[in-house]
This record gives sequence, structure tokens and C-alpha cells, in this order.
Amino acid sequence: MTVDTIVNLAREAMLVTLLTAAPMLLSGMLIGLLISVFQSVTQIQEITLTFVPKIVVVMVVFVVFLPWMVGVVMSFVQPLLSHFNVLVL
Repeated sequence: MTVDTIVNLAREAMLVTLLTAAPMLLSGMLIGLLISVFQSVTQIQEITLTFVPKIVVVMVVFVVFLPWMVGVVMSFVQPLLSHFNVLVL
């Protein structure tokens, strides 16, 4: 295994991680921004108002995007495992 192969695998692994985490992170940020604007406009400063909607939205986005995320991870892992003997030696 060469240094170039290791760097390429690390780059692809980081890209896959970023792609699979992006829907949940972006939805959490978006709902957090909307709740912050709502709290600023209405002057409601309830702590639980920020956490509960974020958790619900992130869980819904996770369920909706789960098939796509599994596909992205599998497209990374399948070639890696099929060429395992070449990578190790």
C-alpha cells in the first residue's frame, strides 16, 4: 500500500463522512436559525423550544435520507472490500 493510496482512501472517507452527515447537520442548522428568529421576534426565551424541534427534524431527515446515505457508504465500502487483498499487500 503506497502513500498515495492511503491519502486517496482518507480523502474519500472524509468525503463520504461529510456527505452522509450533511443532511442532518444542515437541517439542524436551518431549524435552529428559524427557531432563533422566532424567539427573537416573540421574545420567548424557553430553552426546550430550541432542542425538541431540532431533535425531531434531525430524526425525520435521518429517516428520509437513510436509503441515500446507505448507498453512499456502500459505494465507498464495496470497492474497498473487493480489493482488500490488493490494498493490504
